[in-house]
Amino acid sequence: MAEKLSTDRLLLNPLDINDIDFIYELVNLPDWIRFIGNRNVNSKDDAKAYIKKIVGSASTQYWVVRLKGEQKALGIVTFIKRDYLEHHDIGFGFLPQSRNKGYAYEATTAVLAHVRKEASHTLILATAIKENISSIRLLEKLGFQFEKEILIQDKHLQLFSTAADLKFG
Repeated sequence: MAEKLSTDRLLLNPLDINDIDFIYELVNLPDWIRFIGNRNVNSKDDAKAYIKKIVGSASTQYWVVRLKGEQKALGIVTFIKRDYLEHHDIGFGFLPQSRNKGYAYEATTAVLAHVRKEASHTLILATAIKENISSIRLLEKLGFQFEKEILIQDKHLQLFSTAADLKFG
């Protein structure tokens, strides 16, 4: 299970059942569906089931990102061991009003610093579709380098990686 994390501006709490409204909004954004995929969360009950599935899995860690002192969720950072990847994959998604403010970089940097403490994470991966330019730019800013294109479930994904011992500022 994910641990609570914080930065100068942000609190990152593990996803829990109280995040139903946020998850429902996030996974139904047109760009989430376009760039990440349709999670078939069509109701609040679906959102609740989706969260239960996530928090019940040992291979997934989700952090909900909020500004310190505020309750409204801004976005999410994920760290997942996917069947089709050799190493864990980091991802992020933020609500439109929370983009271009440095929150995704700050939150993802905190998660990377946290997961790099485990010796088993020698390499960290990330994927994005080629058209998701803003995510690719953020991955590059975080120190990820393009490795290759992979085909997963009829989707062409750009695979990026970063060494677990990479330091950034």
